[in-house]
Amino acid sequence: MNRILLTLLAVLLLCPTIAAMEVEAGDTTAIPPPPKEKTPIFTKPKFSGFAMASYQATFQKTGNTNSFDIRLVRASIEGRILNDFYYKIQGQINGNTTTLGSSPRLVDYFMEWQKLEFLKIKLGQFKRPFTFENPMNPIDQGFMSYSQPVSKLSGFSDRTGEHASNGRDIGVQLQGDFLKNSSGRNLLHYQVGVFNGQGINVKDVDNKKDIIGGIWVMPISGMRIGAFGWEGSYARKSGSEMVRLNKHRYALSAEYKKDDLQLRAEYIHSTGKGFATTYQKIDNAGDLTIKTYTDKDGNEIANDKADGFYALAIVPILPGKLMAKARYDLYRPTATWGLAKTNYEVGINFRFCKYLEVQTEYAFTNDRSLENHNYSSVFVQLSIRY
Repeated sequence: MNRILLTLLAVLLLCPTIAAMEVEAGDTTAIPPPPKEKTPIFTKPKFSGFAMASYQATFQKTGNTNSFDIRLVRASIEGRILNDFYYKIQGQINGNTTTLGSSPRLVDYFMEWQKLEFLKIKLGQFKRPFTFENPMNPIDQGFMSYSQPVSKLSGFSDRTGEHASNGRDIGVQLQGDFLKNSSGRNLLHYQVGVFNGQGINVKDVDNKKDIIGGIWVMPISGMRIGAFGWEGSYARKSGSEMVRLNKHRYALSAEYKKDDLQLRAEYIHSTGKGFATTYQKIDNAGDLTIKTYTDKDGNEIANDKADGFYALAIVPILPGKLMAKARYDLYRPTATWGLAKTNYEVGINFRFCKYLEVQTEYAFTNDRSLENHNYSSVFVQLSIRY
């Protein structure tokens, strides 16, 4: 009897082991598979931003000026939806409330499908895909302002008379990287978009769209050599009358960037006239006057072309802390030398940590549109990231 009981007890103890062996052999009906982890609909939003306060003094024969200024204060939220969709909302919160160009306003609002490396689709309000410098963060750009040709010909204080739009517009864009080398690094990048052509937070006026695109090669790590094109228009209405100004632009760009070292040069050319006033609010939206230029003798100059060129270097002295910089910055509003404005800039940037940086600069300016061509400026800026 004892043997029978011992045998039964041994069988009972071995049953779980036998069942497990059957499951391992392929019988999955006994134990259900563990539930699959679901992709979260929303990732945890990330809040960030930056603030830039500055002091600038200008020394001219006609009089000196100096002032403290809050250059930019921005706050943003970003995250992912279903992992493949990236979104960002960014606002600029400094300024006044009387004009479209300088009041607190929405800067970015877009979503981008990023599942495929070679084909990403972006929709909303964001940076125009024109030039290397335009998409850069103002702190990383490193100087007292974006270069003149980028500011005048990429939609910051655009020569067309468009309100200040920080290089942005509303539209849809395709972009991607492809053609990997043996180490897995992509050698080619493309981007092309369709936009209203009116700047941020404004609907299209003439129902004509801007087409902007670029392509660049990356032969070695850190280097980009590219070309950009822009075909479109900027329009205003006054009652039933509408005036459309064409924009035909191209840019040639080269850059080498590694850690704190930046070397970059770009040439931009534009064909197309501009309005005499900058669109700021409803009461001057109907000003259809075309801007004109005159030389020192009072003769009118053709105003349908403009161009500019800049070259800069930011070189680390103490890696991660202290950088020296220099920039040559030229803009010709009529694509001739008669009204050319050139800035020669040198300075030092000091980074306390990744969240806090001080940027200093001295600029000598030659502006041929002024009776006294030459003057100088000093600039100090404190930048905070959060």
